[in-house]
Amino acid sequence: MEKKPEKDSKSASQLIDEKIEELGDWRGQMLSKVRNIIKQVDPEVVEEWKWRGTPVWSHDGIICTGETYKNVVKMTFAKGASLEDHMHIFNSSLDGNVRRAIDFHQGDQVNEEALKELIRAAIALNNSSSKTSRKR
Repeated sequence: MEKKPEKDSKSASQLIDEKIEELGDWRGQMLSKVRNIIKQVDPEVVEEWKWRGTPVWSHDGIICTGETYKNVVKMTFAKGASLEDHMHIFNSSLDGNVRRAIDFHQGDQVNEEALKELIRAAIALNNSSSKTSRKR
């Protein structure tokens, strides 16, 4: 019988912790900051680990992902095109019909209030979508 890889036995939260630690630079710090903001807005958020190493935060559906690349930490909102971005913090994936993203580069400051507003709006949209689908 084949032994499962060690990562299979760890929770998504543990894997995200490890990812932050492995990055060990500004990207880990930014991912940690974004994660903390999400948890402040929604203490009930579900952390998931999908697509071979992408942190995902969900509440009645995906709120957003936290992807890390060489020069950017990308926070992609699954239904971002449907969200009001009053503070205009979406700066990536602006042409799509569904998703919107925020690219954070080294040295960028996070507009916490605007980000919290988007997270709340994404959760509200997921809640309204899940209630609609339950009625069918």
